[in-house]
Amino acid sequence: MDTQLVAKSAGALADKYRLNIVLALSQQDQLAFADVQELTGLSQPCVSHHLKILADSGLVQTQKCGRCVNITLNREALRGLASFFDTLG
Repeated sequence: MDTQLVAKSAGALADKYRLNIVLALSQQDQLAFADVQELTGLSQPCVSHHLKILADSGLVQTQKCGRCVNITLNREALRGLASFFDTLG
């Protein structure tokens, strides 16, 4: 995995709200935007900000479905990140 991608992913996971979003997604196939807002207790603009950072890092994917936004975990990116950390140990 590219070290720039690792740095971007690690930076995205360094925030407790974003980490909680990723942890919640690891337990479910997808979350709706409203679910993320309820999970974090953050305002809509804050949730949008955090999801943008996660999407830009490649850890999550967002899909607009009408007025709803569904968020899914990019499990391939997480496997790549895990593989990178395995090489360190």
